[in-house]
Amino acid sequence: MIAGNSFDPSACYSFGLKHYPVFLDLKDRPVLVVGAGKTALRRTRGLVDAGARVTVVAPECEPEFEDLPVRLVRRGFRASDLAGAMLVFAATDDRLTNHRVAIAAKGKGVFANIADCAEECDFAVPARVQRGPFHVAISTGGENPRLSAELRKKIEEIL
Repeated sequence: MIAGNSFDPSACYSFGLKHYPVFLDLKDRPVLVVGAGKTALRRTRGLVDAGARVTVVAPECEPEFEDLPVRLVRRGFRASDLAGAMLVFAATDDRLTNHRVAIAAKGKGVFANIADCAEECDFAVPARVQRGPFHVAISTGGENPRLSAELRKKIEEIL
């Protein structure tokens, strides 16, 4: 209650917003990527473009990772890999590993994006378009990534 006024905090959550849209400044922020396949490569490139300090943990990696300014750790994921990370992206082809990342991240309070399970994600990665000063993000909250990609293409044509 504030100065005689009644205030219901639950009213702040009445819209059912699944994700809060935000653009993050990741410059010089530590970000962990678990996995080094095609999906992890796309995520990593975007993170590098945003200026993040990226560590990639995976036993094997796509050759393109060698050309990126990232720290490559060639082994399986350990919960201790999350130390100091602001965000983590799990993008392996192994459901159990991705699930382990999600559980460890929750336990350490690190926001996680789990490529193969929207229910385990703390945030969604939108389809993006950048043209000059415009940066547009399109998301279905993980419900329909294909539709987001189609909308992105249409917006690219417009801009």
